[in-house]
Amino acid sequence: MSGIATCLWFDGDAEAAAQHYLSIFPRSRRTGASEYAEAGPGEPGSAMMVTFELDGSPFMALNGGPVYQFTPAVSFVVSCADQDEVDYYWDRLLEGGQAMQCGWLTDRFGVSWQIVPQRLGELMSDPDPARAGRVMEAMLQMVKLDVAQLEAAASAR
Repeated sequence: MSGIATCLWFDGDAEAAAQHYLSIFPRSRRTGASEYAEAGPGEPGSAMMVTFELDGSPFMALNGGPVYQFTPAVSFVVSCADQDEVDYYWDRLLEGGQAMQCGWLTDRFGVSWQIVPQRLGELMSDPDPARAGRVMEAMLQMVKLDVAQLEAAASAR
């Protein structure tokens, strides 16, 4: 692997997390794995690292132990073409996780995601500051983002 990849630090859930993400994102694949040897620090034969691609982006899932935890300070943005995509990613990534405000969620492994319709960026970039402001106000009231409600806010007078 060359270039930049994301390494996610897990406490024993690297294999399960990789499998979960691979089942959700199209154009994704597992690219490798390594196991802990007798020298540890993990259980010999258990997964140390799983490498994979999500929609062409390289990731590593490392079973590094309980030293570090995920926070929303780092999140992954999923840019969605329409409401159907928002619903698809939201529902699957939220399973066993926790919903947050403005299209953010934490999945069952503690990883933070932003599920964002592309239309939001278009509406927020409206040259009319009043329209963009109404969209911002509407978005701040939402948990899962709703394209129809964002467009209605932009069109309101």
